[in-house]
Amino acid sequence: MKAARRLRLLALAAAGALPVLAASPAAAQFNMVPPPQCRTPAPAATSDSADAYRVEASRHIYECFPGRVYMGLLPPLIFGVVTLELEVDDKGQLGAVSVVRKPAAEIVEPWLVALVRRAAPFPVPARVPGGAVRFVETFFIDRSGLFQAQSLVEGQKGGPSVEASTPLSATP
Repeated sequence: MKAARRLRLLALAAAGALPVLAASPAAAQFNMVPPPQCRTPAPAATSDSADAYRVEASRHIYECFPGRVYMGLLPPLIFGVVTLELEVDDKGQLGAVSVVRKPAAEIVEPWLVALVRRAAPFPVPARVPGGAVRFVETFFIDRSGLFQAQSLVEGQKGGPSVEASTPLSATP
């Protein structure tokens, strides 16, 4: 019985099917982006810079996909880390979305880009000079398909708290 199973696994590996089987349990939650649950947002009332707008845009994404937000401290090992550069025009429409940092788990990138695109329209960046805004946001994605945005991250289990972290340039 064990020999038959071993032969079957070797045959799958030789056929190239084994990596697909190994990846499939983690892949299911990244096959579909749910419909957004948010309403058309009000204009960004307090955001007068790209950094301030980034927080407001991330809150909007959280409101659109409340069931996909990882609540609490992130686990020690993150499944995917993706950095996106986003452009939002003076009407709140999402323009270009560029991947600045690709995740190690390739399945995460198209899922996250689709999720962000489905969150449009974004709050109108009315107070940002020029009326349009370009900003960079990093997303931390858990194997379960839940995420946090860096501008709203709650921290990570097993690591120092966000407030207590020391600069990288500090010497002992």
